[in-house]
Amino acid sequence: MQDFEKLGAFYLGKTYDPAAKAARDELLLYDAKDLTTHAVCVGMTGSGKTGLCLALLEEAAIDGIPAIIIDPKGDLGNLLLTFPDLQPGSFKPWLDPADATRKGLSLDELAQKTADDWRNGLAAWGQTPERIAKFREAADVAIYTPGSSAGLSLTVLRSFASPGPETMENADALRERINAAVSGLLALLGIDADPLQSREHILLASLMERAWRDGKDLDLPRLIREIQSPPFDKIGVMDLESVFPAKDRFGLSMSLNNLLASPGFSAWMEGEPLDIQRLLYTPAGRPRLAILSIAHLSDPERMFFVTILLNEVIAWMRRQSGTASLRALLYMDEVFGYFPPTANPPAKVPMLTLLKQARAYGLGVVLATQNPVDLDYKGLSNAGTWFIGRLQTERDKARVLDGLEGASTAAGASFNRQQMESILSGLGNRVFLMNNVHDDAPVVFQTRWALSFLRGPLTRDQIATLMADRKANGAPAAAQPVVNSAVASPAPATPVPAPIAGGTRPVLPPDVPELFVPVRSRGPVTYRPALVGTARVHFAQAKSDVDVWETLLLTAEVAGDVSADVWDGAKLAIDEEPELEKSPVDGASFAELPAELAQPKSYAKLSTALKDFLYRTHELDIWKCPSLKQFSRPGESEGDFRARLSQGAREQRDLLVDKLRSKYAPKLALVQERIRRAQQKIEKEKAQASEQTMSAAMSFGTSLLGALFGRKLASTANVGRAATAMRSAGRAGRERQDVTQAEENLETLQHQLQDLEAQFQAETEALEATASPDRLLLEEITIKPKKADISVTRVALAWHGEEVVGG
Repeated sequence: MQDFEKLGAFYLGKTYDPAAKAARDELLLYDAKDLTTHAVCVGMTGSGKTGLCLALLEEAAIDGIPAIIIDPKGDLGNLLLTFPDLQPGSFKPWLDPADATRKGLSLDELAQKTADDWRNGLAAWGQTPERIAKFREAADVAIYTPGSSAGLSLTVLRSFASPGPETMENADALRERINAAVSGLLALLGIDADPLQSREHILLASLMERAWRDGKDLDLPRLIREIQSPPFDKIGVMDLESVFPAKDRFGLSMSLNNLLASPGFSAWMEGEPLDIQRLLYTPAGRPRLAILSIAHLSDPERMFFVTILLNEVIAWMRRQSGTASLRALLYMDEVFGYFPPTANPPAKVPMLTLLKQARAYGLGVVLATQNPVDLDYKGLSNAGTWFIGRLQTERDKARVLDGLEGASTAAGASFNRQQMESILSGLGNRVFLMNNVHDDAPVVFQTRWALSFLRGPLTRDQIATLMADRKANGAPAAAQPVVNSAVASPAPATPVPAPIAGGTRPVLPPDVPELFVPVRSRGPVTYRPALVGTARVHFAQAKSDVDVWETLLLTAEVAGDVSADVWDGAKLAIDEEPELEKSPVDGASFAELPAELAQPKSYAKLSTALKDFLYRTHELDIWKCPSLKQFSRPGESEGDFRARLSQGAREQRDLLVDKLRSKYAPKLALVQERIRRAQQKIEKEKAQASEQTMSAAMSFGTSLLGALFGRKLASTANVGRAATAMRSAGRAGRERQDVTQAEENLETLQHQLQDLEAQFQAETEALEATASPDRLLLEEITIKPKKADISVTRVALAWHGEEVVGG
């Protein structure tokens, strides 16, 4: 069997002979870069579609490609069922006892049979248990369950946060993101909203755009408040009350409030933030297959989540640099209902945006369905690869042919509809037609045996079992409560006691800067003194290409005497703007204020102390990769830096592989052509040798007969015949010698071919080592600022309000 562990090549199966109904020896190796033009996989239940798509994801993981996997049915969690030992005990917990009963077997017997089937199936396709281990080591696999605690939880609160400048500066991108976010939210409320006609959609979109343009994030509580009291009084040129009266707005806000207050929705507020980079890579930079299981959700909840997710993917995508190599995959199983030909559900617009734009960023989109009639084939004309399995109806076949023709036309390739129709009619289980616009012709192939155990959809309990250890180890981090103020109140060591009677607000000189952290409590409040300092620090180092300013916010508790080392215990935040007020809440009490903080000159000393503190302690740590001569960006974690290096190495690898192919292809083609000619010559020489041998035998026989039965033994004729026989024998000998020489020449050429292939393999293996982020050695570099590059912009007294215990 050919070697299928090639750089940037996915082993999907073997080419298939439809006439003989058998797989050939030729492997189907799919070029990973072709997925940047996206793919579609269609096939009825039982066609082997799930096995093919899981094999594609397995190959991506082995090649270091992360993926976000949307799983509406629960099948794709099977990627976690990988057992390198191939022992019955590994399979047994995932088998259905009812299935064993139906087959007349005990559960242990079924486990033994399943293990044997998997071992034999893998071996038949040239795969070993070591390849299963290689897949497990290559990528992290995790199941996330938004709206449920069965798997790893995800919170969607962040989805209403203000997007980055790459979206805000693009009017079309901003409009698409707002429309999709609002449509998804209204779909969750059961409101089918037209962006141009629905007043609910128009109001929410206006509120969202207003907040985002002001640089503010939105969450559901704030959105509910702003629906009732919008920060504007007109929509378009008409009064707000005329378009959407307060009474009706109250009804919308109550619907959202009921949603927020419902016990089921609380699960949407828990878990780690919906962060695409964190889904694609672990904190250490290891690629991840993030399975987003949504089988447990209702249809409106699924649409809401998928819409939010796709918008987050678009926002992440636009922050990436352009590349021709495959950076990541977005795979969605059973896309039925999310990308229909006529209707426009909320998820359709962001999906279409990805199909049109993701190629430039190296993001491949793969969509699968068993209902081809429900796909928008005009939109799918952006897909360059189609995997087509057995179809259920002639109508399905016609729609698939329409999609294939559109994709071929968009790519400028020819399309033979009659030939395609004939091929599709003869497909069987696990046999697919691959139409790739990057190839010269379509290919029929049989899918390889999956490394993962395909046991079918996982239940919530099974997902919980698979993710139990990960949740017990504290991954992911639990979501933190939403804090409206950027200045976090210093946490007291013990609950705040009730205030001493008579704790009134101290009277301070006008030169003492006095501010108040906003209080969210409804009960009695006691203000306690603290210091807040803001500063600007400049880090510059030419060799590391670092030239960055940081805005620092420090908050320090004060108790008793205030000295210069008060900043030593300060809490530090970077690039945050404090939300402070100029007056306290009514009826608040105040704790005792240290005398030093009532004197204006103390703040000048505290400013100097803050500058000295930052000069001594504040540093910028970055990472350096000596082998690639690259540095991390300020604020970039080691894991993100490794992920970026891996992508850069993969791009370089793809370029070098293309160069290697260009270098070796002519040499291999020349040797292969010489081998072909040598084989032809051997056949010719063998034929000639056989002919000469026969001729010599006939001549010798004639001479012998004449000598035996002729009247004269040494007659002239007999002597001539003997001479002719001798010459024929000599020619036969020379022909046999020519055959031997031709065979030796063929053997020499075959050795040359093996040497060339070995050289190519050695060079590709050397390239493979450079693409692994785990093998890259990093050095940590610390950059300290100059004292002249530190500017303290403010030191002020900041009162922190705390709810009184028992008040």
